[in-house]
Amino acid sequence: MQDDTTVRVFRFRLYPTKPQEAAMFETLRLTRTLYNAGLEQRIAAYRQQGKTVTTYDQQKELTALKAECPEYAGVYSHVLQDALDRLDKAYKSFFARVKRGDKAGFPRFKPRQRWNSFKFKEVWDKKKNQWLSPGKPVDEGRRINIPKIGAVKCKFHRPLEGTPKTLQIVLDVNEWYAVYACEVPVQPLPVSGSAVGVDVGTRYFAITSDGEFVHNPQYLGVALKKLRVQQRTVSRRKKGGNRRRKAAQQVAKTHRKIRRQRQDFHHKTARKLVNEHDLIAHEDLKVSNMVRSNLARSISDVGWSAFFDILRGKAESAGRVVVRVPPQYTSQRCNACGHTCRENRNNEVFRCVSCGHEDHADWNAAKNILQRARIMWPSGVNDSGVSHVVA
Repeated sequence: MQDDTTVRVFRFRLYPTKPQEAAMFETLRLTRTLYNAGLEQRIAAYRQQGKTVTTYDQQKELTALKAECPEYAGVYSHVLQDALDRLDKAYKSFFARVKRGDKAGFPRFKPRQRWNSFKFKEVWDKKKNQWLSPGKPVDEGRRINIPKIGAVKCKFHRPLEGTPKTLQIVLDVNEWYAVYACEVPVQPLPVSGSAVGVDVGTRYFAITSDGEFVHNPQYLGVALKKLRVQQRTVSRRKKGGNRRRKAAQQVAKTHRKIRRQRQDFHHKTARKLVNEHDLIAHEDLKVSNMVRSNLARSISDVGWSAFFDILRGKAESAGRVVVRVPPQYTSQRCNACGHTCRENRNNEVFRCVSCGHEDHADWNAAKNILQRARIMWPSGVNDSGVSHVVA
């Protein structure tokens, strides 16, 4: 990827016919089976021979697999390769966690509920500058071509931009989606001359150094009563029964609605920040550690990690600067005199014991975050037109 480009994701709803949907479910089943077989092969090879099986070794066997199991001949080759690539990524992530000393979590066999997508690794011919077969819009853009499945009706609610790189077919509860990853040029926004520090919380979603308090909508908290009723219904149903499956799907739909509401809120909040400021600073939080506290549900509900990812993506597309600053003592340091101690903060009130400066505690923290960001990125403006994330 060039320095003046970024990757954007475009997601479109699919409306497959019943035979097409059956073929898509079968592709999911076969790729999941291949993933689990690949994992079993790796485990057995290491236990019995002390040998590490690579992705390349496993992908070389796909031709023989198709000859021995004809059902795999009905799956596009890149889709099968991607299943093994995902296994390799799981292994690399496992060893990276071991090296860092984190909780490792060895790769697990995937049940049906945890395998909901398959991927085409290439959809664009760079030499000819034209579509390859996977994902190609046909029938005047009303359908897309999915190899081995057919031309599936697709709702293109907005045009694709840039050069398509990959296509992922995703099952979201009971809805199918085509997800394109496209390489698009960076389109810098006009320089605003403004910089802002953002402190995130659970009572207020975000507090800026400008004094703006963004309300936390608490989508999960609002839906908890409904979820409890639905989950009790699931627990009363007989395991393996059709009624239990339908009840579980209702729970999944409720969670999907919560996720979409939260994501919409994140996008709108991040867009406002990116449009108004050249430099945006936030704390480099270790959210995975924070969710182990007694505020786990509230922290999971606000979704700070997802918000920061969305913010960085929008900043990169707009040529803005995002700075991650160390979070230590931002809530205990006085923004006026610099005195730092635990006694300065009393819940939401910040009152410096040294100079007497009084402020809202989170607003004071946001100002400290901005000060640290200005030290790390003195200009506050990205003259190159390319976004930088400073950690």
